[in-house]
Amino acid sequence: MSYALTLNTKRATSGSSTDTYARAIKSIPMLTVEEERKLAERLHQNDDFEAARILVISHLRFVMHIAYSYRGYGLSQSDLIQEGNIGLMKAVKRFDPSVGVRLVSFAVHWIRAEIHEYILRNWRIVKVATTKSQRKLFFNLRSAKKRLGWLTQAEVENVAEDLGVTAKDVREMEIRLNSYDVAFDGPSDTDEETEMMVPANYLEDDRYNPATIIEQNEWKMYGQGQLYNALEKLDTRSQDILQKRWLGEEKTTLQELANQYKVSAERIRQIESNAMKKLKKNMALLTA
Repeated sequence: MSYALTLNTKRATSGSSTDTYARAIKSIPMLTVEEERKLAERLHQNDDFEAARILVISHLRFVMHIAYSYRGYGLSQSDLIQEGNIGLMKAVKRFDPSVGVRLVSFAVHWIRAEIHEYILRNWRIVKVATTKSQRKLFFNLRSAKKRLGWLTQAEVENVAEDLGVTAKDVREMEIRLNSYDVAFDGPSDTDEETEMMVPANYLEDDRYNPATIIEQNEWKMYGQGQLYNALEKLDTRSQDILQKRWLGEEKTTLQELANQYKVSAERIRQIESNAMKKLKKNMALLTA
């Protein structure tokens, strides 16, 4: 079996046409079950780089097929393919032929995961999905909608039940999907009326406001003063334990304090817990 066509594939990926790349990878022969198993064993047992290369290039057409299913996100098809190829390489590296499944079945998860991550990073300037529920909704909500327009409450509840998320998550993702990125400063050629809608003109930044800085510093100093006043009302041992456990640069362990006071670590934990309760009570009395 010849794999000389890999050079043509490399040239194809450097161009702007995915059609040329598609023709190149379709000319690469596919592996039989036995060929795939032998190559995977060479890679798994001997770290054979040539075996890994053949496994990867023989599955490039499968990556392209998956990447085509994500054309509706408005991103470069060649970029989606390249991200899918990264997922394929990760799958080949982790593939264990002794499990008894084909590489294509094992790799699909890795390919989709890389493509999903790329879409989430690049679909908008601000990442629209960070939690597991949001990611699930991002890739399924549009297909779940039966018509244009906003979902009704019944549709929201049906989608939430089908995907195993809350109705609130569905509503929030629907809003995110129907929103657009807005430049903070806005374009330079905006008229006076449009300029007032630019976020830079109505969003305030109080981080460097002198009054805010002074207020924050004074409140911090007040809180520290109250803390130490409340701490002084505790017995000497409790003060020392809290100081070493919470107020020092390095946190002392329970066992180290137990060795110092010749008691068990559990006893130190009890003293610490009681001291914290007294400290909170003293601070509440001081601020009342």
